[in-house]
Amino acid sequence: METIRLYTRQDIRSLKEIEEKGYFTNKISYVKENFGVISDYILGCYNYFVKEASKRVPKPDEVEMPVWCAVSNKNCMPVIENTVVYVLDVPKDEIIYFDGVKWDYVLNHHYIPLNEEDDKKYKKRLKEKGIDNGFEFFEGKYKNVFPEERQIVIDSWTRIFDIDEWDIYRVQANIWKIKKEWIFAIVNKGDIIP
Repeated sequence: METIRLYTRQDIRSLKEIEEKGYFTNKISYVKENFGVISDYILGCYNYFVKEASKRVPKPDEVEMPVWCAVSNKNCMPVIENTVVYVLDVPKDEIIYFDGVKWDYVLNHHYIPLNEEDDKKYKKRLKEKGIDNGFEFFEGKYKNVFPEERQIVIDSWTRIFDIDEWDIYRVQANIWKIKKEWIFAIVNKGDIIP
C-alpha cells in the first residue's frame, strides 16, 4: 500500500485520544474553541467541505470534521505552546487533496473561476447587475435577494479539489482521522520537524 507523508499540528490533548482510542478525530467543539466569535461562519464553510470531501473519500460516521494537513514539512504550522506536530505516513486512498488558495475563496464566499476568461465573464455578469462581488449574496445587502447567483458561487467551490498547480505552499491535504499506526513521528516544541 502506497503511503504519503503528511504533517499536521494539533492540540496536545489529541495525544490522549490517540492513546485511548487508537485514533484522533477533529470535532466541531475544537473548531468553536479555535475560532471563537467567527466559529459559526467558519463552520458553515467547513460543513460545505465535509459534504464535498465525503464524495471523494467517504467520511466515517464517528468523524465530525476533517484533519487539515500540510504536504511538506516546509509548510507545516510550527509547534507552539500546547500543541504537537504529527508526521504521518497516510495511505494514498485516505487523502483528500485541495487547493488552499481556492479554499480562501470559499472562506470569503467568492466565486472560484475556471480560468481567466471565466473570471472576466463572471465579473461582467456582476457588473451588469450592479453588484461589486459575490460575497454580497451571502452577507451583504443582496443576501437572499438572488438565490440563483448565490448557488452559482457555491457550485464553483467544488473547484477547490481541482489541483491546477502542484506547489507545497498551495496544495493542502485532509484526512478524516489520525490513526496511531500512521504516526511516523510526534514533534514537540523546540524539535525540528523531520
